[in-house]
Amino acid sequence: MTALPTSVKGVVFHDGRVLLLLNERGEWELPGGRPDPGEDHRAALEREVREETGLGVQVGEALDEHLFEVLPGVVVRILPFACRPTEPGEVRLSHEHLDAKWLPIDQLGDVVRGHPLPACYRAAIRQAICQP
Repeated sequence: MTALPTSVKGVVFHDGRVLLLLNERGEWELPGGRPDPGEDHRAALEREVREETGLGVQVGEALDEHLFEVLPGVVVRILPFACRPTEPGEVRLSHEHLDAKWLPIDQLGDVVRGHPLPACYRAAIRQAICQP
């Protein structure tokens, strides 16, 4: 049995809002991506968030992992972490995403601005909100 691909994701909070990125599938997601071979998960997440958004983050607590079927028959292991920006500023999107939104926590739902926010990301956000 082969290991599932892993993606580290950051639940990035700032001023009562969480950062979401719109991917090419038309879904909102959390910033992050796949670690390089042998790369520490937290270091990979710091690198990925900077590459995708231009923001530096402090990676905090690991949250519950989720299995996510990103495409039919393609399952990825999602490892989310609570994060805070180290240098809040303007998001500078990479070519990997179509849009970014700082979503107020009270507007969290399964659809945001007409695009779905998958359940695994909503669950990670809710768990991070409950962190001390």
